[in-house]
Amino acid sequence: MANDAVRQSALDYIAANEKRLSAFNAKIWSYAEPAWREYKSVRDYVELLRAEGFEVEEGSGDMPTAFAAKWTQGSGGPVLASFSEYDAVPGNSQQVVPYQAPREGVHPYAAGHTDPHSMLGTAALTGILGAKAAMQQHGVAGTLKLFGEPAEKVCGSKPIHAAKGYFDDMDAAVVWHPWPYNTVTGETHFGAYWSAVISFEATSPETWIDPTLVPIEGAHAQARCPGALDALCLMYTTTKYTKEAMFPHAGSWTLNEFVLGDGGATSDNLPPRFSQIQYSWRSSALGIQEQIWRVLANNAKHVAAMTGCKAHVRWVTKTRVGLPNQAMTDLTWKNLQAVGAPAYSEEALEFGRAIQKNLGLEPMEDPFIETVTRLMPPEENEARLRGGLPAWQKHLSADDYVEYSWHAPTVRLLAARPRMRPPTKGYAYPNWAFNALGGLPAAIDPGMFVAGKTMALTLVDLATLPEALAAAQAEFKERTGGGVGGGKWVGPLLPKDFVPPVDLWWPEYVSTARGEEWCIPTPVSGTGAGEEL
Repeated sequence: MANDAVRQSALDYIAANEKRLSAFNAKIWSYAEPAWREYKSVRDYVELLRAEGFEVEEGSGDMPTAFAAKWTQGSGGPVLASFSEYDAVPGNSQQVVPYQAPREGVHPYAAGHTDPHSMLGTAALTGILGAKAAMQQHGVAGTLKLFGEPAEKVCGSKPIHAAKGYFDDMDAAVVWHPWPYNTVTGETHFGAYWSAVISFEATSPETWIDPTLVPIEGAHAQARCPGALDALCLMYTTTKYTKEAMFPHAGSWTLNEFVLGDGGATSDNLPPRFSQIQYSWRSSALGIQEQIWRVLANNAKHVAAMTGCKAHVRWVTKTRVGLPNQAMTDLTWKNLQAVGAPAYSEEALEFGRAIQKNLGLEPMEDPFIETVTRLMPPEENEARLRGGLPAWQKHLSADDYVEYSWHAPTVRLLAARPRMRPPTKGYAYPNWAFNALGGLPAAIDPGMFVAGKTMALTLVDLATLPEALAAAQAEFKERTGGGVGGGKWVGPLLPKDFVPPVDLWWPEYVSTARGEEWCIPTPVSGTGAGEEL
C-alpha cells in the first residue's frame, strides 16, 4: 500500500464534500451559541458524525454540549485525535454584511463568532472525515477520535475531558486554530488559563446590628447589612489596587473580570443576598497562576468579613501550558506545504473593499494582509513570537488545546482567516468587520479547507508511517521524562470528580412568551441603555 494513494484518497474525499462541509460551517456560524450553551451546534455535530459511522457519546465528561466520537477499523492501529470547537462570544453579534449590523430579533450584544470557532470546528471535522474515508478505502487500521469541546472562550471543556480520562489512550493529536498566518507552532506554545467565580452570600444579614439598639421597630429603620453587592464592589476595587503587586510587569500575564447577574433586580431595600464575579487570568507559567490566585483568594476573604458575607469559589477551569513536539511540527509543515496557501476569490476581495468603503477608507485592490495568502515557515513564526519575549518566557497567551499536549504528541497548525489590511500603521478595524468576514463562505472556506486537508494528510501519515509516529512519541517521552506519569510530566489540574460549571449564570438564548430572546431582554431601541448623559 502506497502512502501516496491513501493521502490522495483523503484529498479526494474533501474535494467531493467541500460544498456540504461549507454549508455545515455556515449553519454553525449562524447559531452563534455562547459557552456552555451550544445546544444546536452539538446536536448537528452528533447527527453528522453518527451518519458517518462514528460511535458518539453525547454529554461527555458530564458536559451537556460536549461529545466524544470514535471510529475504529481493524486492530493494532494508532489512536489519533482532534477536536472541534463551536462556541461564540457575547457582544459580537453581526450579520454577513460589510457594515455594522447586529443580528435582528435579539439584543445587539448577543453572541457572534469571532475567531471563528465555527470555522475551527468544521476544519477539524473535515480532517477527521477525510482521514477516515482514506483509511476505510485502503483498509488502514486505526482509531480516529473527534472531541466536541464547548466553552473554549473560558477554556472550559478540555481540562475536564483530560481530568476524566478521555485522553488517556491517545497516540497523537492534530489540532489547529484560525490565524493571520499559515504556519505550524514550534517551540513557543500557549500558556495557562485559570478562571474562577467568586461568590459572596449574605447568609444572616439580620445579625449585622443589635436590633435592641434601634428605638423604632421596622426593618426600614434599621441599618442595612452591606451585603453581597458591597462585597462584590470591594472585591473589584481591592483587586484593582492589588493587581500591581501580583507579579512583576513581565511574562505577558493578564487578569480580567466579569460580573454575573443574580436575578435580584426587583428586590426591596433589603441587603443583596448573593453576588458573583468571575476572574480569568493567563500567564506563561503555573507558578505565576498560583501567585495571582493567592492574592485573589486573600482579597475575597477579607472583603467578605468587612461586609457581613461569606466568600465562596467555584472553579471554572485550570489549564496547563503547551508542550512542544518538533517531530509533529515538521511532519505537519511538510503537509501544509503540499496543500499550499489559501487563495481568495473576487467575491471575498470585493466584500473586504466594501468594508473599507463603508468605513470611509479608499478600497484596496487586495484588502487583506499579505500573510493570509502565503506560507510562513515555522522558524519565521517562532522568530516573530520570540522577538517580543524575554528569554526566560517559554509560553505566551492561553488556549486549552494545551491539555492534549500532555497526553500524546500534539501539533498545532495555524491556517489563515482573512484579516483586513490597515491603510496606515496602527489603524484598527472595528471588530464587526472581522465578525462579518467570518460568516462569508468565500472568505472562510479557503483557509478552512487548507486546514482540513493538512490535518487529514497528517493523520493519514501518522496512521501509515510507523516511523513518523515513533519519532513523535520518542520526543514526547523525552520532554515528559518518560511519557505520561514521567518525571517532567504535568498531570491534569482539575480533579477527576470535577463538576463542570454548566449551571452558572452563563448568557444564552431563551424562548419566552415574547419570542426568542437573549438572556438580556431585547430592548425597544438600541441597546436599551437610554439617553446619553
